[in-house]
Amino acid sequence: MATYVILSRVSPEAFTDPAGFRQLARAVSTTIKEECPGVTWKASYSTLGRFDVVDIVEAEDHRQVEKAAVIIRSIGHSITETMPATAWDEFLDGL
Repeated sequence: MATYVILSRVSPEAFTDPAGFRQLARAVSTTIKEECPGVTWKASYSTLGRFDVVDIVEAEDHRQVEKAAVIIRSIGHSITETMPATAWDEFLDGL
């Protein structure tokens, strides 16, 4: 499986209080599980800085990851950047 990093920045208009963010995250997660069965979530992190959330996912088909990113953008009212990632040891072995 290939590994991907999805970086998300949530729109300030997406929710009005912290409880709203929890509901928004649940809605995004549920939709991705239903619509993108080929995507396996490995980890999610809240971050400080340019992005609010970093998700690490795996998938055989990059189209499933693209679809997950569109769901994050549409339902999650977010801007995303998605990139493939290579494990460090695999990267070094390929040099």
